[in-house]
Amino acid sequence: MPAKLTIAGFQGRKITLSTGLFINNKFVPSSTGQVLSVENPATGEQLGTISAAGPDDINSAVESAKAGFKTWRTVSGPTRARLLLKLADLLERDAEDLASLEAVDAGVLYTDSIGMNIPQAVGCLRYYAGWAGKIDGKTLEMDGGIAYTYREPLGICGAIVPWNAPLMITIWKLAPALVTGNVLVIKSSELSPLYALRLAELIKEAGFPPGVVSVVTGEGATAGQALSEHMDVRKIAFTGSAVAGRKILQAASRTNLKKVSLELGGKGPSIVFDDCDFENALLWTRIGITANNGQICAAGSRIYVQASIYDRFIEAYKNAAADVPTVAGNPLDPSTTKGPVVSRIQHEKILDFVRQGKQSGAKLLFGGDRIGDKGYFVQNTAFADVDEDATIMREEIFGPVASIAKFTTEEEVILKANDSHHGLSAAIFTNDVSRAHRVTEALESGQVTVNAWAMLSPNVPFGGVKESGFGRDMGEEALEGWTTVKAVKYNILPRL
Repeated sequence: MPAKLTIAGFQGRKITLSTGLFINNKFVPSSTGQVLSVENPATGEQLGTISAAGPDDINSAVESAKAGFKTWRTVSGPTRARLLLKLADLLERDAEDLASLEAVDAGVLYTDSIGMNIPQAVGCLRYYAGWAGKIDGKTLEMDGGIAYTYREPLGICGAIVPWNAPLMITIWKLAPALVTGNVLVIKSSELSPLYALRLAELIKEAGFPPGVVSVVTGEGATAGQALSEHMDVRKIAFTGSAVAGRKILQAASRTNLKKVSLELGGKGPSIVFDDCDFENALLWTRIGITANNGQICAAGSRIYVQASIYDRFIEAYKNAAADVPTVAGNPLDPSTTKGPVVSRIQHEKILDFVRQGKQSGAKLLFGGDRIGDKGYFVQNTAFADVDEDATIMREEIFGPVASIAKFTTEEEVILKANDSHHGLSAAIFTNDVSRAHRVTEALESGQVTVNAWAMLSPNVPFGGVKESGFGRDMGEEALEGWTTVKAVKYNILPRL
């Protein structure tokens, strides 16, 4: 039997986890005996070790999924719905533990996790439970006969999920995958795997049959690669870096041409027009780059402000940061407003981008340094007068670093906003409805919010264009990515 790991959660609550791989509804040790070391980014100290899957473990998970698929694909819609709803209830019941686990290994604020991430996950399960039994085909006329179509599950699928909002994004994959009759092997991020161990327990408690969901922890270069290359896996759903996304596409192309959906990075523009509600724009442009330390693919990291209000905005943006000082510390503490970034490597990467920003000639408004000498904390940082060719304007930083620039006309800012390899999320701030329509239509982005940032909802699709990936999470549109269409054609014979 795998060992147990005890974590101190919210208000000192003890959370005990099995440290093994969840395969066939059981926790088992890695076949290699290798382990992952899990770190607390707020202190830099080790929380413990858990099993690290190798290729043989991935193969075991897939073999279990094969058996599970034979059962699960025949399960009725109402039964699938009941199990998804039961899992949603269990997430709500154990919300404190799940939020604690995201806090201690990912640095996500406990208040953010329990107030936003977990309710989003619960809502997603309940939304897709409502689709059970409603995924229909069409009846079609054709010369000499009739045809009808129906949607079938793909079969054995894999989900490789990131560390920044791990539970929520896992459920974005799990819910539509299961409601359409697929089975799923989940590979959690090596940087924030603890939530997945509790999720696996809840999947079993909810009553899902063995093999329907497997949860493996391990390194991307071993476990993730083995899952991406497996010949019996029919789809990989991935959220993460563009580098890893390209490797998954390459693996699919040289193996069985499995279906792939990718939700990759972003460099989201936030466009502030001079007819906006100024205070509202100020609020959301700050939230859009500081939420979860800017470690969000949809972060509004490029802020374009119309020239007529630019100076006023810059001064107000700077003053707002000074008026609401951040409280950096333990993300389990409700009084903390800034947790750590996820790892030492991420910390160093962000600070290196800040150094490049300082060297670029942009004006540093505030921030620009680490916080303290323990853990991986970095100040909220903003640069003004940033050149379009500056590295901090072009590349995804994945940290709390805003780049602010001026524009004059609507046409100019659309060109600037679209001058990016990314196209995941954008925001515009204006009280002119016609302008809002024109600009949202012109922006090359998978989603655009008007007078706010992000606004996630389970019934609304989320995903990108260009190098931000393809495929969609959430909404009815996600169901298409987990099914294949079968056409049945009847030749109607004449009466003899």
